[in-house]
Amino acid sequence: MNFLSHLFSSKAIFCAVSNKLKSVDDSLIDENKLTSCPANFETYNLIMAKLTWKGVYPALLTPFKQDDSIDFDVYLSNLQAQLEAGIDGIILGGSLGEASSLSNEEKKSLLLFSKANMPADIPVIINIAEQTTKAAIALAQDSEKNGADGLMLLPPMRYYADSQETLAYFKAVASSTSLPIMIYNNPVDYKIHVTLDMFEAMVPYHNIQAVKESTRDISNVTRMINRFGDRFSILCGVDTLAMESLCMGAHGWVAGLVDAFPRETVAIFHLVKAGRIEEALQIYRWFLPVLELDIHPKLVQYIKLAATHTGIGSPYVRAPRLPIQGDELASVTKIIETALAKRPILPDYLNLKYTKNAERA
Repeated sequence: MNFLSHLFSSKAIFCAVSNKLKSVDDSLIDENKLTSCPANFETYNLIMAKLTWKGVYPALLTPFKQDDSIDFDVYLSNLQAQLEAGIDGIILGGSLGEASSLSNEEKKSLLLFSKANMPADIPVIINIAEQTTKAAIALAQDSEKNGADGLMLLPPMRYYADSQETLAYFKAVASSTSLPIMIYNNPVDYKIHVTLDMFEAMVPYHNIQAVKESTRDISNVTRMINRFGDRFSILCGVDTLAMESLCMGAHGWVAGLVDAFPRETVAIFHLVKAGRIEEALQIYRWFLPVLELDIHPKLVQYIKLAATHTGIGSPYVRAPRLPIQGDELASVTKIIETALAKRPILPDYLNLKYTKNAERA
């Protein structure tokens, strides 16, 4: 296999650049040798996908087979649907990806598979949700070595850290990697609120660049902009507040139901940023009953069911999660089928003119 066939592999390019090779022998691109490529984060960042933290970033599902192994065929079909819809990056190993039930080796496999099947300019973000600072640093550094383009960083898990401890955790991870970082601010589900003063303390850390805004308080978008200007990109992390947040100035959307409805999700983002609010609103109103599946404790089962209905997913979950049954299954299925029966015709949303102050990456 020649070098050009590996052009979209950031690890392959990294090996070539970091070894300062004018020409590359096929033997250097052997998959087994890529893992031993010497780390040079400064060089690596020169050839990484440009991460702007703008647009739609699906928090991808991890599809499983009935034998509990990862179904890479189904994963690829969903990934291709996302790319065709015009997403701006993907997030692996989040809550929707069933991170708590994945091994680090499985997370690595998903990362390498994604990088091998995506254009180099679409960033892959790895979620970090660890119990210890040491484990978080190790995952951040491993992710960087394996080709990740950025990180989504949660506060410490399973311990109610105070502000000082949470900041120390964030700063330690940021100092251990050159990867761009998005802080996940979700006090509703994870109980730790990353306050404005805490973001102020992170301003000197240049690779802390964005926030996944999931406080459920839309005014927080304005508070962040008033306090920090464009220092931090703001991405809405709650599907049912996405259009409202985008209208208030959020730069992007970390989306859940995009896993089942990629084109509709991306269309709403583009229409809002193009100032075509009424068109976006019509799609959003149709979408809202489905988007509400994202804010339920069983969001994984619900969104996997939706993706199954749209032909780009499978319903299998990994224990302790169980498939939904009975009345619950019937209720969720009715929501999905009702939406599919009235699925809107979308405009040519990828070729819209953006309004002033709404430039896109």
